[in-house]
Amino acid sequence: MIRLQNIEKSYRHGLSQTFVLRRVSAEIRAGEFVSIMGPSGAGKSTLLHILGMHDGAWTGEYWLHDQPVHALGQKQRLQLQKEHVGFVFQSYHLLDNLTVYENIDLPLSYRDVKKSERQAMVADILDRFAIVGKKDLYPNQLSGGQQQLVAIARAVVANPSLILADEPTGNLHTDQGREIMELFRRLNQQGTTIVQVTHSEANATYGSRVIRLKDGWIAE
Repeated sequence: MIRLQNIEKSYRHGLSQTFVLRRVSAEIRAGEFVSIMGPSGAGKSTLLHILGMHDGAWTGEYWLHDQPVHALGQKQRLQLQKEHVGFVFQSYHLLDNLTVYENIDLPLSYRDVKKSERQAMVADILDRFAIVGKKDLYPNQLSGGQQQLVAIARAVVANPSLILADEPTGNLHTDQGREIMELFRRLNQQGTTIVQVTHSEANATYGSRVIRLKDGWIAE
């Protein structure tokens, strides 16, 4: 599903060059639940943003569903992202002026999905996540755990094949974090590939494999 070959990311400072990622090569199979771990500054979030096609300033080869991301233009990458990728962030990234329903509907509004189909898809996800009673509330009326639940619902409403999660329980207390990880486990069991960045060894146990980074390199 994902194949990376010699991915490198660097920044120039005058005549000097600072590398964030060095010669990262890895494969992630469809249906895996992979955790990316390592100390602060290791390049974990940078790698996740490359996988999510938020960052296009890198070198190397990246294949997603047999599509050569490295050879695609910005418009083609955006289309591939829309079709296959859902995002979950540590800080939720919900829009404060939209209700729960409207936040979940947002990614569908960017696609060619009829309004009646969108309504059915949002209703289904509200039911699956047991948040029907929250649909008319705004993010500031929800707890942190509830906001993250809504963020995950938004990420999966369009049935992406890949979910990318950056420290998804970082702002939650232990019980809320456990509930979110259990939800990820169920989504993975239903066939969704998940790649998460985490500092938590406990969270990593929910996955099937760990990729460890150190100073931008994959640590053996």
